[in-house]
Amino acid sequence: MEIQEERQGVSSNCFVLLSDLSGKIFTFPQPTNTAHVRLNPIKQSYKAVTVCHRSVTDLKRSHVLFSLSTPTNDNGFLIYWQNENQEMRPHVRDARLEYGGWDYKPNMWHSICTTWDSVTGLVQIWFDGKPSIRKYVISGAINETATLLLGQEQDSPGGGFDINESFVGMMSDVHMWEYILSPCEIQNYMDKGSFTPGNVLNWKALDFQIIGNVLIENQAVCQPQFFFVG
Repeated sequence: MEIQEERQGVSSNCFVLLSDLSGKIFTFPQPTNTAHVRLNPIKQSYKAVTVCHRSVTDLKRSHVLFSLSTPTNDNGFLIYWQNENQEMRPHVRDARLEYGGWDYKPNMWHSICTTWDSVTGLVQIWFDGKPSIRKYVISGAINETATLLLGQEQDSPGGGFDINESFVGMMSDVHMWEYILSPCEIQNYMDKGSFTPGNVLNWKALDFQIIGNVLIENQAVCQPQFFFVG
């Protein structure tokens, strides 16, 4: 399903076709240093960020989960799994934190939300419904034009990919907000309930391009079968 929507700063005679990816997944079937999904955000410049997504992989190495790069900061907002130390590592404007203790099992879907506020400089991760402690990483807004990717970690905006950091697996329900989502709404996202869609990236109205071997597939949902004996 495609939605016509007038974008900010775009002439009233110009429309962008946005895709409703409800019930869909991106499948990254192999390690590469090329294949990725480029996400075109509705808004630029962020005084706060919340990014949520669901993913599954069987990788036994470090890999990227979400990458935002700017001309000044390669790791403008990066969510990265460091396998050797079993740590989720959020980066903001090239500053980094380490969060350990997560049960990041292979071949299992995980729901992950990461928040950051530019005033306090605090980051928090929600992993399968459980919130981390809040830690200071860096303050100050992301004010430059951002390049947002799935599948590859950027060492320069839109490039500098390393096959050994690429994501292999499936990903769905990617949303991004330019504010801190409330704990109740994050929990609703985790539980696949009703929540306010992202106002920067919205899975139900997504502007994106696929580069290389990335597939859009239906998410498998099995409905229970009921049999009546009478």
